[in-house]
Amino acid sequence: MIKKRFFFPVILFMFILENLFCQQDNVVVLTVDEAVAYATENSKTLKSSAIDLEIKKRASDLVWNQFLPSVNLSATFSRSNEYTDSFSAIMSAINPMYQAPEVEESNHWMAIGNVGITWNFSFALVDGIRIIKSNYEAGLITWNQAVKQNELQIKKMFYGLLLQQENLALQKQSLVNAEQRVKQAQINYNNGRIPELQLLQTQVAYENKKPSVLKMEQAVNQQLDLFAFMLGMPSGTKVVLEGNIDPAFVELDAEQLIADNVSKNPDIVSLQKNLDILRLNLSVQNMQTFTPALQLSWGFQPVVSDITSNWLDTYMDNGAFSATLAWNLTNMLPFSTTRQAAKDTKANIYKLELALDTLLEKTELDIRTQIDALEQSKVSIEAVTKSINLAQKSYDMTLASYQNGTSELLDLRDAEDQLHQAQLGLMNEKYTYLSGLMDLEYMLNTNLINMPQGETNE
Repeated sequence: MIKKRFFFPVILFMFILENLFCQQDNVVVLTVDEAVAYATENSKTLKSSAIDLEIKKRASDLVWNQFLPSVNLSATFSRSNEYTDSFSAIMSAINPMYQAPEVEESNHWMAIGNVGITWNFSFALVDGIRIIKSNYEAGLITWNQAVKQNELQIKKMFYGLLLQQENLALQKQSLVNAEQRVKQAQINYNNGRIPELQLLQTQVAYENKKPSVLKMEQAVNQQLDLFAFMLGMPSGTKVVLEGNIDPAFVELDAEQLIADNVSKNPDIVSLQKNLDILRLNLSVQNMQTFTPALQLSWGFQPVVSDITSNWLDTYMDNGAFSATLAWNLTNMLPFSTTRQAAKDTKANIYKLELALDTLLEKTELDIRTQIDALEQSKVSIEAVTKSINLAQKSYDMTLASYQNGTSELLDLRDAEDQLHQAQLGLMNEKYTYLSGLMDLEYMLNTNLINMPQGETNE
């Protein structure tokens, strides 16, 4: 017997070996949470959304750069086609005997430098900054919504595949039962208890069932390959699902859930944020129309007319400082393009408010409908569970009667079909309940599946 202190290391070693063999065979065992985490990490759609979110985040983090002044540097060398010596012209007018110096090539050249700093301010910039911040918040909402939609899709596929696998397991068990009946029929025929026709019927039923089970198994394997592809796993990876469809019933109070969580609905949150951004756009339009814009400008422009001289001693500064207050009064006219654009924004705000009210009402209706469907599914699960017990008892009795030669093969197959239909019906109802509960979680943007029974919110 292994001592307790050696028990955990042995189990850990066995687990490592098992994972190594799984990796060598390119087999991955996944729970539903691991499947969601893998898909979130490797989804190309989410990666694209993450890039969009990063762009908006960078714009939000550096939004203060709108207040940076514009600084321009330039240097210009120019050559005039003709050179006019103003000084020589004046001296010649004063003294006709004055001889002007000979014009040289350097007299045609001039050097001009320029340093310009401009800073603009408008009250509209304040709301513009808020818009950029809100755009990032809207991007974050869209990102979270995409993650939740991806999670919902992967969970539904995971449990849907479990449902298909359980159905396949039932069909395989039915095939095993058919094989056992062939063996029993062969024994009964050898002992002279049944005619050859009954033996042949049993063999035909078994052989006819084989292709359908193989086809179903192939379809399930194809669905597993597709699931691995959607998760972003390497080609050829075989996925083994670890879990079961056995949801715990949750007591749901529709009115309380709506009151506490309807405003958290992802679609409502996204629409509300877009409405806030549109209102900020209207504020920006009003600020641009009814408030002036300030521009401060300072320039340093050294000009050197004699490029052969010492530039630091001979330059002349043509720069200046200016402060400008500008206000476009035409934009204030009610029929101007800017005011018409503001009216269009107001109309779009009103349309979005109507859409938000409609979405709120529809979401409340969808929540009530979903809760009613869950209650109906819960009742169906309880009813089907009872019918399974009856179907199992009927099958056991028919099987015993068939083995004793007092029942026909058709009676046994009917009893088995009824049992399998009841079992499959129970699995379908459980999946329906679990899938509906996940849809309700998405609508309410809250956790219900792991919630203790009797509670209705987080």
